[in-house]
Amino acid sequence: MFTRVALFLATNLAVLVLAGVVMSLLGVNPNQMGGLLVMAAVFGFGGSLISLLTSKWMAKRATGAQVIEQPRNDAERWLVSTVQRQAQAAGIGMPEVAIYDAPEINAFATGANRNNALVAVSTGLLRSMSRDEAEAVLGHEVSHVANGDMVTMALLQGVLNTFVIVLARLVGGIVDSFLSGNREGGGRGFGYYIIVMVLEVVFGLFATMIAMWFSRRREFRADHGGASLAGRQKMISALERLSQQQRPSTLPAQVEAFGIAGGIGQGMKKLFLSHPPLEERIAALRAQQGTFA
Repeated sequence: MFTRVALFLATNLAVLVLAGVVMSLLGVNPNQMGGLLVMAAVFGFGGSLISLLTSKWMAKRATGAQVIEQPRNDAERWLVSTVQRQAQAAGIGMPEVAIYDAPEINAFATGANRNNALVAVSTGLLRSMSRDEAEAVLGHEVSHVANGDMVTMALLQGVLNTFVIVLARLVGGIVDSFLSGNREGGGRGFGYYIIVMVLEVVFGLFATMIAMWFSRRREFRADHGGASLAGRQKMISALERLSQQQRPSTLPAQVEAFGIAGGIGQGMKKLFLSHPPLEERIAALRAQQGTFA
């Protein structure tokens, strides 16, 4: 935890310095509201959009996922044909289908374009799930793609980042002015930058809560989509299998929110989970009896 906070503070300090240099070169004064908004938008959306555009490449590299170019066995043929059928039913282009080596039951989808996405499953899923259960998991991931969840999450994160940057500097300026009184020269003191970094940590935590709340809503929707594509009972069975063999995900952070597994945590930690608890997801599907085939 300390390492993450230290890295966050160091990153924000670097962003402050870099932002000042870039804005000076562009002739934009970040102390003025217009300049602040431009700076916030550039740095708020920049990282999110870059992550989105490189998400497939990063996911393959981080997980070692091997795309099935030409199926070599019955399991691979079944995977490709199932994703192809579900993609057609969902009205999206055929995603790349991949397998990555991991012991836990998991799968993920990523990509900047719903017609050029990636769906990957773990070797643990192939070993532990029946084909009916795996079909439901694939339907869940295809639904993420069809719903445009990757783009939506990137845009939401960009908006939240922008608000954090703007609010931290506005509040930081007010606090700095109050504490310093009539500072000679009227410029910002070193304390201003310390205040801004602290506020970015605090506001960033609230922004993360908002993003994770939306992510949990998105998971219910993907479960609904998986049930529509594969059948409600298959989706319930898949989630029950996950609950029986649930373990912490080994997926990298950039794709973990788009996996099927997750939702492990109690108390305040639940506010920062990207997935609802599995029992809540199962209950939601059971409450919708009669909606699906």
